[in-house]
Amino acid sequence: MAFRQDTGFTLIELIIVVAIISVIAAIATPGLLRARMTANEASAIGSMKSIASAQIAYSSSCGRGGFAPTLVVLGTPAPGTAVGFISPDLSQVVSPIKSGYSFTVANGAGAGAGPTDCNGGATITVYYATATPLSFGISGGRSFAANIDSIVWQVNAAAPPTEPFGPPAAPVQ
Repeated sequence: MAFRQDTGFTLIELIIVVAIISVIAAIATPGLLRARMTANEASAIGSMKSIASAQIAYSSSCGRGGFAPTLVVLGTPAPGTAVGFISPDLSQVVSPIKSGYSFTVANGAGAGAGPTDCNGGATITVYYATATPLSFGISGGRSFAANIDSIVWQVNAAAPPTEPFGPPAAPVQ
């Protein structure tokens, strides 16, 4: 009479495999989180540059030398056009959230009332745009700001750089 031997994995073998997979996942997770945070920061820098470019375009074509006081105004098309000065993902609300960052535009240091724009709305003489991570250290490790100089400044903090820009803030290269 021949004995039949069952084939398969023992409980010990399965526990060892699960332990190995857990160690690999524990090693890979921090790298993946850093990569995601770096991607969020790159997106925020790109969005800040878009805001600065949109402010220049708005000022020269619709703002009569003034700047848009909010992102919603930057998203409003000029008469006779169908698109705003900035993409809809940044102009639907006053403080949009994109890629783990919150964006705002407000009066800059020393801002005053500017001329009426081509849509009959108010403008400002100086703007201050910011990008702040929603969860500092998780969605981003840097905060960003820009003004009429169109230079994006960064600081390794949860709050954006303040005007006038200078250390510890540094321009984004």
